[in-house]
Amino acid sequence: MANRQTAVGAFVLGGIVLALGAIVFFGQFNPFAKPVRAVVIFQGSASGLSVGSPVTFRGVRVGSVSDISIEFDHNAYAAYIPVTLELKPDSVRLTHDSEPLQFPDLIRHGLRAEVNIQSLVTGQSQIELDFDPSSPAVLHPDFTKLPEIPARQSAIQRAQQTLTQLPLKQLADNANASLQSINSLAEKLDRDLPPLVASVQQTSDHSRQLVDVATKTLASLQAQLTTTLAGIDRLTTSGTAQLDARGDDLHRLLVNTNATVLQARQTLADLHGVTSPRSDERADIQSTLNDLAAAAAAMRGFASEVERNPQLLLTGRKP
Repeated sequence: MANRQTAVGAFVLGGIVLALGAIVFFGQFNPFAKPVRAVVIFQGSASGLSVGSPVTFRGVRVGSVSDISIEFDHNAYAAYIPVTLELKPDSVRLTHDSEPLQFPDLIRHGLRAEVNIQSLVTGQSQIELDFDPSSPAVLHPDFTKLPEIPARQSAIQRAQQTLTQLPLKQLADNANASLQSINSLAEKLDRDLPPLVASVQQTSDHSRQLVDVATKTLASLQAQLTTTLAGIDRLTTSGTAQLDARGDDLHRLLVNTNATVLQARQTLADLHGVTSPRSDERADIQSTLNDLAAAAAAMRGFASEVERNPQLLLTGRKP
């Protein structure tokens, strides 16, 4: 009986040892490896995090969250959320037998922690570790004695912060005003567009009629223009023929005109000679004009006497 119990106990013990060995070699779990503890202090929201949430480095799980608490600073009236991490040292292998890096070295090279959503369905989050030298290392040595990994905002947190800073009410008011303007414009278009379309249609009909009339008029003018051009062509031909036929007559007319001009020039020369102050004819003309002037003066004197004494016409002048 005792031998049988011993055999059963040995069998159970062997099964436990085999199970532990399977977990160690195939489950990447070493119960004898001492975990490394570190803390990340968040100033913003850490929603979705809980004890046991995974800690990953570029998607590879390297630990889990072991504790979450809240620290309140009475001086600054600010709340902080320290999150304690348990990191598995056997999850990281060093090349070339290098010495393990300490947290100060890792932080100096840009090791940062951020909260990322693990599942959109459940809303659970995880802590993601990565190197980002551009992010400032903000540490809080007064809150904990554990090694601290600086925190940075994730892309989702930055988007949330940006959304919270947006003037949503003003945007909503502007959108409402824009919708009202669009609604008013749509109502105005519904009211004004049908008459406008009818007017455009009527104008289009009138334009089509004008185009038809213009087309007919152009066709008629084209026919008349063709007839007129034909008449002008005939007139030009007839004029050319008449000019050719009257060429000799025009030549004779020009010759006679030239002779007449020469005779007129000679007549003017003769008239100039007659009217010259030294010519005899000019003296005779001047003497005749003097006699006529004297006779006119005598007649004026006689007329004056008759006007004063009309009886002179009957009695005459007395000696």
